[in-house]
Amino acid sequence: MGLIVQKYGGTSVGTIERILRVADRIIEYKQAGHDMVVVVSAMGKSTDVLVDMAKQLSPYPSEREMDMLLATGEQVSIALLAMALHQKGYDAISLTGWQAGITTESVHGKARIKHIDNGRIQSELKRGRVVIVAGFQGISEEGEITTLGRGGSDTSAVALAASLNADKCEIFTDVSGVFTADPRVVPAAQKLDSISYDEMLELANLGAGVLHPRSVEAAKQYKVRLVVRSSFTPEEGTYVEEVANMETGRVVSGVAHDEDVAKVTVVGMPARVGTLSRLFNTLADNQVNVDIIIQSSYDAAVTNISFTVASDDLRKTLDTLARNQANLGFEKVDHEEGLSKVSIVGAGMVNNPGVAADMFRVLAENEISIKMVSTSDIKVSCVIPAKHTELAVRALHTAYGLDVAEQAVVHGL
Repeated sequence: MGLIVQKYGGTSVGTIERILRVADRIIEYKQAGHDMVVVVSAMGKSTDVLVDMAKQLSPYPSEREMDMLLATGEQVSIALLAMALHQKGYDAISLTGWQAGITTESVHGKARIKHIDNGRIQSELKRGRVVIVAGFQGISEEGEITTLGRGGSDTSAVALAASLNADKCEIFTDVSGVFTADPRVVPAAQKLDSISYDEMLELANLGAGVLHPRSVEAAKQYKVRLVVRSSFTPEEGTYVEEVANMETGRVVSGVAHDEDVAKVTVVGMPARVGTLSRLFNTLADNQVNVDIIIQSSYDAAVTNISFTVASDDLRKTLDTLARNQANLGFEKVDHEEGLSKVSIVGAGMVNNPGVAADMFRVLAENEISIKMVSTSDIKVSCVIPAKHTELAVRALHTAYGLDVAEQAVVHGL
């Protein structure tokens, strides 16, 4: 009936019992006549276990060796799932990322997929097999094992779906779809029936962990039909599509948060043309991803530049700046940890003035200080003290009417 790509996260294959349950779900699709390519993450928290073992040996282990180590987690789960299908009488074959033809750039830890040679997968599908691919990994053109970063299995699945021109890509996880906020933080959060690519991309980039941002980016670029579903229940999930139904009157679609935030301030940069280019090219060359940026000048000769990075990248950022201080010409670097980013996202914000003002009002009423702000047509983000994250998310979720079936009217909308 068509080709379907599915991805099962670590929780979905966390035990032998769950692997058998996944095998049964795959068999249902096979019995309905579908060709199946299944992308699988490492079991449960096994990646965390591997990282912990590495950190016991070295606080800063080699990035190459970390990729070599972490790639083994998915190999365990794909082999076990293939065995489960064999035991149930279905032909299946497990493939590592490189066996599946996934070639990446030569970056360890956060590599991007360059191209996919799907010849091996097509050949196995023609033999009637379920093809099970290790997510999160590939091989560089130099022959080195690489990984795509945490959550990279989502990207593997969408990239394969695009390469194979699949009818649908289903992302199975431990939640039943995309919610208006993290249900663990906001029990009253609602599941969305559909959401636009742009809204989903913003939510994913802003901390909503249900999908990897790069997977949404790829789905939008290649028009992959994407569905987020639970591996534990049969209910319908959330469709990520080109244009979500905007007749709901929804101004804000969701509230996201990211507690992995650090602020860096480069003090006393020379205030001349090219200053920003030199600074951020230096960081980019050292694989540092920068988020919110604010520039402030206190006299004509010098300027201060503040930006946020992931907490895990803070040490690399500070080391990079220290090595390049003479070339960049700044006075000193300050940094602040213990921060988070709280964001509201909604395509309906474009034509509704006052949405940002309401966000600031709600945070002020809850005595939450705002350290940095970033906006786009469909989102507003505030950097705040991490200790206030849950309070902020719940207050904003309520203020924008997301606790109930129909959106409430808040001041300024």
